[in-house]
Amino acid sequence: MRYSRSQVVERLRRQVEEGRPIIGAGAGTGISAKFAEAGGADLIIIYNSGRFRMAGHGSLAGVLAFGDANQIVKEMGEREVLPVVKDVPVVAGVMGTDPLRRMDFLLAQLARLGFSGINNFPTVGLIDGRFRMELERTNLGFDREVEMIRQAHALGFFTVVYVFNPDESTAMADAGADAIIAHMGLTVGGSIGLERGDAMRLEDAPSAVQAIGEAAWKVNKGTMLLCHGGPIATPDDAAYVLARCDAVGFIGASSMERLPVETAITRTVQQFKAVSIRRHPG
Repeated sequence: MRYSRSQVVERLRRQVEEGRPIIGAGAGTGISAKFAEAGGADLIIIYNSGRFRMAGHGSLAGVLAFGDANQIVKEMGEREVLPVVKDVPVVAGVMGTDPLRRMDFLLAQLARLGFSGINNFPTVGLIDGRFRMELERTNLGFDREVEMIRQAHALGFFTVVYVFNPDESTAMADAGADAIIAHMGLTVGGSIGLERGDAMRLEDAPSAVQAIGEAAWKVNKGTMLLCHGGPIATPDDAAYVLARCDAVGFIGASSMERLPVETAITRTVQQFKAVSIRRHPG
């Protein structure tokens, strides 16, 4: 079922008014989406990185040139996720910097497939240093993502976007983003996540999230603030951050599907391996 922007916003605001957090779950497979919905997720988000993540590779593979990001999301939506999600709005992660597509045509295709929302992923916001500067100078920068969100908003999509600093938050709020996700970096933990020592300290996350929200609210007081990534990897981590800033929810990808799968499969196989067999004499 496809929802309009106003329907999604109303659903999410009702959650907040009832004192419940908004929870969005990244899905790299149909079964992840199916059981994220069963667990009560408010949004299902499809990223190209989900395909790599659930194939056993790091999420940042989705930022590199290992496939057509926008085509991967279309295929995952049409053939894997949308057929099994019954009621929750599904959001497409769109690579807004893609120079090989007419963005208005791509967004129209995503609407016809049944996507209710748009997110900016892969995002150059994950890139810094000289390479980021060169991307910006050659018209492959964050502004292209902002313009894509502006188009999606005009077409009636719910828009929920990744930003990495207050300036990006301001730009996305001005483009009409309904929800801002304060991205704290690659998620820690598990076999292919970041080491906690290499990530932002959890204690520093609430103020960083709040600063991003304050920038958006100067443009639009109605923008919803969510958080994601870095040291915010578990329900306890999310509880810590949400209690110390004005964010109203959490978006998880690795923390919603990769980390639980790693733990559950390992433990289940170990339990089967511990089963005794009957020995026959002689």
